[in-house]
Amino acid sequence: MELIDDEGRLFGRVNVIDALVVLLIAAVVVAGAAFVLTDDPAPPPETDTTYATLDVGTVSPYVVDAIEEGDAHSPDGASTLRITDVHLTPQGTNTRVTLRVALEGELNDQDSLIYGGAPPRLGRTLDIATDRYRIDGQIRDVGDGDALATERQRVLLSGRVDTATAEAVTPGDEIRLSGRTVARVENVTAYSTDRPTRRQLLVEATLTGHRQQDRLRFGGSPVRRGQSVTLSTNDYAFDGRIEQVGGDITLGATTTRTVTLRMEEVREDFAAAIEPGMVERTGDTTVARVTGVETEPSLIITTGENGSVNVVDHPINRDVTVTADLQLRETPSGLAFKGDQIRQGSTVALDLGTITVEATVVSVSR
Repeated sequence: MELIDDEGRLFGRVNVIDALVVLLIAAVVVAGAAFVLTDDPAPPPETDTTYATLDVGTVSPYVVDAIEEGDAHSPDGASTLRITDVHLTPQGTNTRVTLRVALEGELNDQDSLIYGGAPPRLGRTLDIATDRYRIDGQIRDVGDGDALATERQRVLLSGRVDTATAEAVTPGDEIRLSGRTVARVENVTAYSTDRPTRRQLLVEATLTGHRQQDRLRFGGSPVRRGQSVTLSTNDYAFDGRIEQVGGDITLGATTTRTVTLRMEEVREDFAAAIEPGMVERTGDTTVARVTGVETEPSLIITTGENGSVNVVDHPINRDVTVTADLQLRETPSGLAFKGDQIRQGSTVALDLGTITVEATVVSVSR
């Protein structure tokens, strides 16, 4: 039997065209059924981005130089960290690094962002690894904004330094870390101390800190009175204590008070060298002027065998009362002389040129 006869029938029974139509319809039906029975592909997971502040701590200078905005790290295939802001402050011989980072990750069923397998909680430590460095830091803040909240704050610093450092600290000095200016020296005053190789330094400086949880921080510590701050350049490292934050900080704002000082049991030749009119100067400014000197023999007190008390003058030693006009600064914690608090019972040192007097404060005039 022929496959297709003269009349175009398949096996002499079915018209070829009709067969083709049937096959086409069958193919459409099968394809439609397959489409209906096939599961829909799962939608891609939702992602989101949040920002966090990382406290990296102190880092060696060569690592600090490598950290840049835009550096990225991916702990897995679903999360990415990107550095958006860098803040540096000096701390000792190293640099403290604070970073603002963008964290991108998938959202879980509670619409919480998951980074590296867990939510970015406060206190969590995150690693950052690039082809140039590897560091880690703790999350200190999470929220909106790709930049750290920085702020400039004027402070007054006080500290004792060697004479070379005192001469090196100069108004206009900029403290720079990896090309960033983090502090600036505005004004400096150096005073003599009871040691000829040491100076009491008052430094008016502007610090660039970052605000964290409503508190301004510099070098990892809050900017507040009593806190230590390090200002380092290629020529010096000045460690100072914050005496005043903000307000009217003017090193020249002083008041002159008459102060009574007393020394006991000093040698007669030393006592005789102190004279009214002697002064101590810092630059062109007179910070102390002796206005009066009273000298009397020190007393030798002995007890006799019968319990009697004998009092005689010492042949060499003298007790000296000195009256002096001192230039004092009014600080939030009281009056200060050459950066140190002055009150009854405290000790002051006067560099009078030929001699240095170290005496106890008896009284300060009002």
